Amino acid sequence: MTVVSDGERLRAENETLRARLSSLTDAILRISEDLDLDTVLQEVTDGAGSLTEARYTALTTYDESGDIRDLLISGLGAEQTEQMLGYSMGPAVLAYLRELREPLRTRDFVAHADAAGFPDFPVKIGAFLSAQIRVRDRLVGNIYIGEKVTGGEFTRDDEETLRMFASQAALAITNAHRYGEEQQTKADLEALVNTSPVGVLVLDAATRDVVKINDEACRLIGIGSGDDEDLARALDEVEFRRLDGAVVSPDEVPHERSARTGETVRAEELVLGSPSGDRVTTLINSTPIRSEGDQLATVVVTIQDITPLEELERLRTDFLGMVSHELRTPLTSIKGSAATVLGARSPLDPAETRQFFRIIEEQADHMRDLINNLLDLTRIEAGTLSVVAEPTDVAALIEQARNAFLSGGYRNNIEIDVAPNLPRVAADGQRIIQVLHNLFSNASKYSRDWSPIRVTSRREDTHVVTSVADEGRGIAGEDLPHLFTKFSRIEAGGEHRVGGHGLGLAICRGIVEAHGGRIWAESDGDGKGTRFIFTIPAVNGAIPDRSYDSADGPTESEDGRRARERILVVDDDPQILRYVRNTLSEAGYRPVVTGDVDEVSSLLESERPQLVLVNLVLPGIDGFELLRRIRTDSHVPVIVLSGRGGGQDIAKAFELGVADYVVKPFSPAELVARIGATLRQAAAYPHGGLEPYTCGDLVINHLERSVTVAGKPVRLTPTEYKLLFELSRFPGRVLTHDQLLNSVWSEDRPADQRLLRSFVKNVRQKLGDDARNPSYIFTQSGVGYRLSKA
Repeated sequence: MTVVSDGERLRAENETLRARLSSLTDAILRISEDLDLDTVLQEVTDGAGSLTEARYTALTTYDESGDIRDLLISGLGAEQTEQMLGYSMGPAVLAYLRELREPLRTRDFVAHADAAGFPDFPVKIGAFLSAQIRVRDRLVGNIYIGEKVTGGEFTRDDEETLRMFASQAALAITNAHRYGEEQQTKADLEALVNTSPVGVLVLDAATRDVVKINDEACRLIGIGSGDDEDLARALDEVEFRRLDGAVVSPDEVPHERSARTGETVRAEELVLGSPSGDRVTTLINSTPIRSEGDQLATVVVTIQDITPLEELERLRTDFLGMVSHELRTPLTSIKGSAATVLGARSPLDPAETRQFFRIIEEQADHMRDLINNLLDLTRIEAGTLSVVAEPTDVAALIEQARNAFLSGGYRNNIEIDVAPNLPRVAADGQRIIQVLHNLFSNASKYSRDWSPIRVTSRREDTHVVTSVADEGRGIAGEDLPHLFTKFSRIEAGGEHRVGGHGLGLAICRGIVEAHGGRIWAESDGDGKGTRFIFTIPAVNGAIPDRSYDSADGPTESEDGRRARERILVVDDDPQILRYVRNTLSEAGYRPVVTGDVDEVSSLLESERPQLVLVNLVLPGIDGFELLRRIRTDSHVPVIVLSGRGGGQDIAKAFELGVADYVVKPFSPAELVARIGATLRQAAAYPHGGLEPYTCGDLVINHLERSVTVAGKPVRLTPTEYKLLFELSRFPGRVLTHDQLLNSVWSEDRPADQRLLRSFVKNVRQKLGDDARNPSYIFTQSGVGYRLSKA
């Protein structure tokens, strides 16, 4: 029998302790070597397992609101991981462990979970140890380890080691999160600067080297973005001239003045001349930035291209000159005719007198029409255009506009093609006739005599779409977006201008948008004609007249209906919130406004609004992600209010299920009309028009968000119901893995195919569906899943 002396035993314990401390130090150094979040989390997970000789390790981190931010699992096989992630009580187990301030150490975790109220834990974990990751009083996350590689239980030494390691891991994880947020903020700022329509230039005050330059500044200076040339030299080669043509000396250039004297230069109009010969009129601001020691550090220069403003001013001047001429011409005819009648030395023949009075009447009518157009445009811009919407027959409106057009002496034939059983539209008949007449006149003006003008009208979803097509000169694709801008008169065919006074098409747009519709133009190019298309909301079935004049406010019956309709407005701009809230209040709605995106979910639940208005640009969250959350939490219709009118943004918003997309700035009349159209659509098609899904014994009631099999309720988690709901929207159609992942899980809670398979398996089990011989959910191997046709 070997007797171990106290000294030897003490040396052995010291050696063991030294080895443990050495391993702990190495693990702490590894998690502190990198700031990449994924790397740090993986090192923390691996380090915890290595220090305690654990077979399984897991890690959760939490955000400021206590929700899980990150989840890592290591050591489990794919099947066990699926079982773990698919465990219906998994979130409750994590919440239970999260609340334990002291480490939990047990020899049989499954038995402990069962005793704590979490039966049937899917993975047979014996020995278990967990510890909180804390920074002072703030909980950062939890570390979980299970089953020693060597067998047996976790010891008190393991508990102490894990506790010390967790305290160091808290700092590493916090720093990695902060670093990631800083990098994201920096990337966002970089993207904002690079995509800014204003040129931004940052110079070192001492060396005059270019520290930062965005794409717009490169364009204005005349260099390619991303060029490796000497930017400072390229800037020196730019010629600066004042508007009178005088060259600005190098010392007086705005950025040089700021760097030399510390002066802030504001709103200086200069013409930039690049070495290539291009000239751009700009508005320049130059601001010196000082260091903490009050030394000039950098100079920030903003350069705004004001050429479009000059063009707008030119168009306005041309327009005023043209209107003056247009008013002067009929006035001259009226004055001449009246003077001829009154100044005749002998009585005129009655026929001659009638002719002069006819001229006076015609020219007065011409002046009235021009003045009415000016007044209409003013009302549109002020949001007070009178629109009295009532159920109206589109075919009758087209026929009335055709008769009025032909009676005006035009030589073109109007060919009408209206779809049968076309629903009525919610429209002000006279205003829509005004739109059609303007489009007919525009088509005739730029078409050959006697060439046909074709009018078609069809139903598409909840709108009636009407188009007016001609066989005229056509319009270049780059000019199409400018047609509906006031004063616009686009060159066509090299000889003529499209748009008349530059008012007709702008008025058409204002009238259509005041009805809650859209208008646009299409053309295949020069000589191939033009199509003007506009939409008006359809009326489904007989409804009471809902007259509304945006200048006078809602009628009494409308006011009673609107007073019950709550509209949630989400925007971080207090001016926009005030503007929209006042508009909604004056229209009779009950606005609920917030600038805090974290309040949206609770407001949806507590206020139960009939509609949500959302700005896409919000602090701390991507606007599209907020749309996904709203669509996940509720079926309430959403209208986007955005200053971004790009086609990709609009397309993405509609893909996410928004009801409408309104580009800022917008008038009160347009906003109220679009809200009314969306609410009418929601009333006609509750929950997107989805009827309860029924297949055999399975019934999915979208209105009640309930599922039954053979009349017995099936209890699904919110995510399980969302998965089943998405499949039931397209019965018989295969939805790919990516489609389901994108629609069921949000971007801040990413999922993968393993998690998707786990949830499909759970839903099948709860429905009593056999995966080998399914009745409801079918697997398309390697592609996705489909729900049986109802």
